[in-house]
Amino acid sequence: MKVIEKNNKKLIRSWSMYDWANSAYNLVITSTIFPAYYTAITQTEEQGDVVNFFGIKVVNTALSNFTLAGAYLLMALVLPFVSSYVDVRGKKKQAMMYFTYLGALSCMGLFFFKLETLEISMILFALAAMGYIGGVLFNNSYLPEIATVDQQDRVSAQGFAFGYIGCVTLQIICLIFVLKPDWFGITDASFGPRLSFLLVGLWWAGFSLIPFRALPNNEGSVIKASKNMFRTVVIEYKIVWRKISKIASIRNFLPAYFFYSAGVQTVMIVAAAFGAKELKMESSKLIITILLIQLVAIAGAYLMSLLSKKLGNIPVLMLVVCVWVGICFSAFYIQTETAFYMLAAVVGLVMGGIQSLSRSTYSKFLPRTIKDTASFFSFYDVTEKIAIVVGLIAFGVIEQLTHNIRYSALSLSVFFIIGLLLLVRVLKFNKTVDA
Repeated sequence: MKVIEKNNKKLIRSWSMYDWANSAYNLVITSTIFPAYYTAITQTEEQGDVVNFFGIKVVNTALSNFTLAGAYLLMALVLPFVSSYVDVRGKKKQAMMYFTYLGALSCMGLFFFKLETLEISMILFALAAMGYIGGVLFNNSYLPEIATVDQQDRVSAQGFAFGYIGCVTLQIICLIFVLKPDWFGITDASFGPRLSFLLVGLWWAGFSLIPFRALPNNEGSVIKASKNMFRTVVIEYKIVWRKISKIASIRNFLPAYFFYSAGVQTVMIVAAAFGAKELKMESSKLIITILLIQLVAIAGAYLMSLLSKKLGNIPVLMLVVCVWVGICFSAFYIQTETAFYMLAAVVGLVMGGIQSLSRSTYSKFLPRTIKDTASFFSFYDVTEKIAIVVGLIAFGVIEQLTHNIRYSALSLSVFFIIGLLLLVRVLKFNKTVDA
């Protein structure tokens, strides 16, 4: 195994390129073109916004939310054991590659998504999410290995900045095909969005080769000698669980992260659907708005990194969560496109900051001498994924019951308020100077 030189600029740039590669999925599939395309083709004169999914009638946006929730829940159940296996066998990079190609190929398969292929397309939609989740976990676990504690806020911010720039670059390419199909002689209105899904898969798989060449594998666990691999994995999982349960800073931080992450991730997923349903905004306007959010998020990531040096990570997170509470209440009342654009700008600013700072904060709480970083980060990622499951289900159930997406948006404020209160506890008991 190659020894990692911490704070190596070339290695950090290569690591950041994974954010560049996979963020295209997050923007095009989760936030912009896919939701807009999905909403458009599943809205019919006969059925309205209700679709038939394997014989079950369900609201279209609720179906997409439930599909993502199912993918996240499944990954939350298996990731701790997958990461334990990876730490035991020293196969972190191979696992990262496996999930990357699962996600990328699933995105390519969405090129064939039409209303008559709804069922298989939603399965591919779920598999793409699972590939993204797994890849992010193992990429995150490299952070404490490539950067010293004093540099982790900056390096995390750089990774997210690369991600936002990368996804915006591909989004612009996709927009040309979606908004100007006549330039290429395209007459099928669905071809532009479907081509975008294919390009996401190619972009994701292609640019991931850069970090795959540069990042080394992890060192196998000292308990790998056991012949029963399942038993060994369980032992590894229990060892990491015991270590985490004894670290007060992590034990206090993860519940807070769970609640405010449920709000953040759900907002990011449903923003386009909200604008389309409540404000009747055209798909092109929604896509451009969310595109601009990514650009604002670059500034947000670096701004929060700078503020954390002066105020500390937890106080800055508390400030940002307060802003998110205001966003939820504002979403309930907005009536115009102008107000939506203004709110979107605020979302972009705090979106980049809270994601970047949360990752580096957790990394700082890890023991300096650990080698099984994948297993440790699996608890961070599982916390986020279960939070998304809860957030999406709550959002979907409220919309299904009320048929009013505004009430769903307002309900997310509860997650942020609870997260804020738990962050107060983290600040009170945290003794780690760096955070």
